[in-house]
Amino acid sequence: MEKDLLHNKEYDLVSVIYNASQAADTCRQYMQDVQGDQECESFFNNVIDTNAQLVQKGKDLLKNRL
Repeated sequence: MEKDLLHNKEYDLVSVIYNASQAADTCRQYMQDVQGDQECESFFNNVIDTNAQLVQKGKDLLKNRL
């Protein structure tokens, strides 16, 4: 059996990085819809920050494994 060029864990990290990045981008778009609603703005900002942290952590983990 041919060895995979990208192991499952690396693929999984890339997938999480991608999805967290997409979630942050989507919430940035949603921010336009909730302008003036402080509670929703705070929520979406929290989602953006959390996903940005996940993206960075995932990138660090991936860099150390490639």
